[in-house]
Amino acid sequence: MTERQPTVVIGAGHNGLVCAAYLARSGRKVLVLESADRVGGAAVTREFAPGFRVSAIAHLLQLLDPVVERELELARHGLGYAHTGLATVALSSDAAPLSFLDASILSGELSGADRAALQTFVPRMRKFSRFIARQHGRVPPRLGFRSWREALPAAAVAFDLRRLGQRDMREFLRVATMNIYDVLEETFENPQLKAALALDGVLGARLGPRSGNSVYNALYRRSGMIAGREGASALPRGGMGAVSEALAAAARAAGAEIRCGSPVREILVRQGRVAGVRMDDGSEIAAECVVSNADPRSTLLGLLGARHLEAEFARRIEHLRTGGTAAKLHLALGGAPKFRGLSTSQLGERLVIAPDLAYIERAFNPAKYGASSEQPVFEIVVPTIHDSSLAPAGCHVLSAIVQYAPYDLRGGWAAGRAAFLAASMAVLEQYAPGIGALVRHAELLTPADIEQQFHIAGGHWHHGELALDQFMMLRPVPGAAQYAMPVEGLYLCGAGCHPGGGVMGSAGRNAARVILGKR
Repeated sequence: MTERQPTVVIGAGHNGLVCAAYLARSGRKVLVLESADRVGGAAVTREFAPGFRVSAIAHLLQLLDPVVERELELARHGLGYAHTGLATVALSSDAAPLSFLDASILSGELSGADRAALQTFVPRMRKFSRFIARQHGRVPPRLGFRSWREALPAAAVAFDLRRLGQRDMREFLRVATMNIYDVLEETFENPQLKAALALDGVLGARLGPRSGNSVYNALYRRSGMIAGREGASALPRGGMGAVSEALAAAARAAGAEIRCGSPVREILVRQGRVAGVRMDDGSEIAAECVVSNADPRSTLLGLLGARHLEAEFARRIEHLRTGGTAAKLHLALGGAPKFRGLSTSQLGERLVIAPDLAYIERAFNPAKYGASSEQPVFEIVVPTIHDSSLAPAGCHVLSAIVQYAPYDLRGGWAAGRAAFLAASMAVLEQYAPGIGALVRHAELLTPADIEQQFHIAGGHWHHGELALDQFMMLRPVPGAAQYAMPVEGLYLCGAGCHPGGGVMGSAGRNAARVILGKR
């Protein structure tokens, strides 16, 4: 072997960088190997047209672990915010936009009954999200306990659940597995409000409003704390890449080495334990410990190989649900878009195209059968309203998550891309007349593109569905929820682990604590 390093981290995505930073802070010698020419994985800011830059996949920061942000001193390493506390603006083709932030209605028509219901609904859902948030920074419990020490994590979860109080504990257990359609129908009247709230339960997931688990997804999405505010959304100054750059700076400051343009071909195993990695150029790097920030399928079935795993464990990994259903649309605009009924100040908020629950369900229906939606739903941000550095003077960038675009599209995305882009632009034109004339360049990233460009199996940016059977002690699969894999010395630290996807850093921190024996 030509080189020796005690700990190798595969992938400089945000969780890999967090894990590397904590390991290096403990005194370990850490080498991070990244195949791309920059750090960040899918959390990067990149130029997609001359002079126009955009957050490639995630475009809103909602779940960054405040403990990670504080302990790694990310503000000192350059992380700042262009805008925090974004309001949600629910657009409609036949009514005025409805704008709200938490339980406050900022503009639009809403009945007194709905306003009162919102004042009860938001605090209760926040309480439930807070329960989920408490689990983010913990190593999940085992399914079976071999000692009283192993039972302690499960006892902590039970205690948190009991702290909700008897009434709210029962309500949480009632709604957590429900579909969000029923919960919203029994609570509100206004179709715009219901649809905007429902979108949080299905965004990025292979779910519709009537699908089970959509309530849990909504609670998870709002379980973060940004700039001291629970459930908030923020736009990092410089795009999501600024988060990754700050994490990389923190890791380097702690002593970690980061090598970009260094793709790993294989995880080496000798005598039943990890021995290092083999690079694409054939060279080998020895390591006592290898930590992978790649998704579980790519790591265990690709880099490691099923031959090193028990057949049942390999089967579980093979059957992980990793097919993405969300595309990313980037538009380079020659001027500010004008949405119907929207003021200039509202243009910089989180815009939602999902006029009612039935619209979202109809958009989801084709995805069940391998087709893309002809009238998709959108989450839109125009980050250049708050951060002019992302576009030339007088120009703007529009970034949108567009659903539903299934990874396993019938006929493939090479044939289906143009039709889905045309359908997406047609919907945008309904709500922002004339936007097509402003477009200088359009980039559509389908789940197949996300898989190819960011090396995420199935193109699912959470590295797998966030579902109750792929959650906590079941994530990614039973027997692999505590970050340590069946091969000694191999660990996972990415979004495929607990607590899941989103630009959080919690999985990286948790994995480092397990490696260092600090559970």
